[in-house]
Amino acid sequence: MGLLFCARGVAAADGGTVALYGVFDTSLEITNPGSGWTSRLDSGAYRGSRVGLRGAEPIGDGTDIVFTLENGFSSVDGSLQTAGVLFNRQAWIGARGAWGELRFGRQYTPLYIPFKGDLDAFGAGTIASGLNNLSKITPYANNAITYLSPDIHGFNATVMMATRDPSENDGNGIDGYYLTATYQIDALRLLYARQQTHGAGALRANLGGATYAVDKLRVWLAFFNGDGGTPLYHGAGGALSAQYSFSSVARASLGYAYVRDYSTGGASADQFSAAFEYNLSRSLLLYFSAAYLSNHDDARFTLRGVNVTGLPVAYPGAPVKGVQLGVIERF
Repeated sequence: MGLLFCARGVAAADGGTVALYGVFDTSLEITNPGSGWTSRLDSGAYRGSRVGLRGAEPIGDGTDIVFTLENGFSSVDGSLQTAGVLFNRQAWIGARGAWGELRFGRQYTPLYIPFKGDLDAFGAGTIASGLNNLSKITPYANNAITYLSPDIHGFNATVMMATRDPSENDGNGIDGYYLTATYQIDALRLLYARQQTHGAGALRANLGGATYAVDKLRVWLAFFNGDGGTPLYHGAGGALSAQYSFSSVARASLGYAYVRDYSTGGASADQFSAAFEYNLSRSLLLYFSAAYLSNHDDARFTLRGVNVTGLPVAYPGAPVKGVQLGVIERF
């Protein structure tokens, strides 16, 4: 801690900054996966609980050297999100300026945050997000090189390439690539993303959609597909959701999502959802989520959160229903 304070003092003296930040997300979930109601306390159902350091050091000509170190943890028992890995969420250094931003190291993939979170009314979080429950992407990438473009007349894009880790014993070369693009036209926003990873558990996935805001109402339409991953995923579907703002602090959302599951002979699932959010302050959020997920044929989809493993269904085709009450504190 002493070294961190010293580093902060030196950075501040040179015009740089180092900031400590964090998110605590804790919720009570009551779910029935076809075998009876089960209650549990979750961490990171909406926004993964984390603590991190981010810094910026100006080097002239409008360019800064930037870095982020971010640890994910459980707010219900204090354990590391990934055992034995301190900065499991982010550990990268880079540079940014009017030309965009370059990052090197472990990072969120461009499809994860904020891209996927802007494709439905539930921020791709909590049990209410059918988009999150029925689709599959890669959330983090090691050994990654990323370029984030500036906004150019409403258009911006992010490109990531990840190199292979020697521990994979799979030779050198590319471990995967990721691409996102968004375009804003007044109140309409269009989004598209693609990923392709290689090696064990390789996953190809596409995400996209549109969102339109008018007065107090915002509507999202999304599509997704994917093939691969561990466990195996092979599906395609879509989601439609809407959010109405009663005031600057209170919002309600409704949504529907559908997926065709090709990994089990053409089974399918659909989900109906509702949510309510209330900001007690700029840093404190209360949320309530409810969902009913109907599996058809041998589908085994379940309700889960951003960093929460869903309860397995009692049998193939079992319906899943649940409610969730949570709180998020940011600093």
